[in-house]
Amino acid sequence: MINAFINSYLKLKTMKKRTPISKIMSNDIITVNKTQSIQEVSNIIKDRKIRHVPVVSGEKVIGMLSKVDLQKISFVNTVDGDELTTALYDGLNIEQVMTKNVKVVQKNDTIYDVATILSQNEFHSLPVLEEDKLAGIVTTTDLIKYLVEEY
Repeated sequence: MINAFINSYLKLKTMKKRTPISKIMSNDIITVNKTQSIQEVSNIIKDRKIRHVPVVSGEKVIGMLSKVDLQKISFVNTVDGDELTTALYDGLNIEQVMTKNVKVVQKNDTIYDVATILSQNEFHSLPVLEEDKLAGIVTTTDLIKYLVEEY
C-alpha cells in the first residue's frame, strides 16, 4: 500500500516536471515593433497593465521591452514629471532601449526547464515560440501562480 502511494507520488512528480510551458503561458500577446515610439510603448504597458512586451519585426522576435527598462530611462524624472519623461522618450528609439538577443523557449519546453532558465538569469519573462512563430509569453508571475495552484 505504501509502495503504491510512493510510486504514484513519484509518477505524479515526474509528470509535473514534464508539463509543457504552454499550460501556463499567456497567449494573448501584445507586441510592438521597432518603429513605434517609446511613449507609445509606455502607454501600451501602462494601459494594458503588463510588464513585458516582445518587440517584433514581422513574425520574428528581435527584443523585449519591459516596464523596468522604461523606468531606467526615466529615472531622472525630477523637474516637471511628464514633460521630462516625454522629452527623454523622444530622444531614444526602441532599439536603443530594448533587450536584444533575447532567450526564447519553445511551446513544448517544460515548466521545469523554463523555471530553471528564469531562476538562473536576470530577466523575468521569456517569449514562447512554436517553431519560429511567437506563440506566447511566460513570466515569473505565471510560474508563481502555477506553484500556488499546485501546492
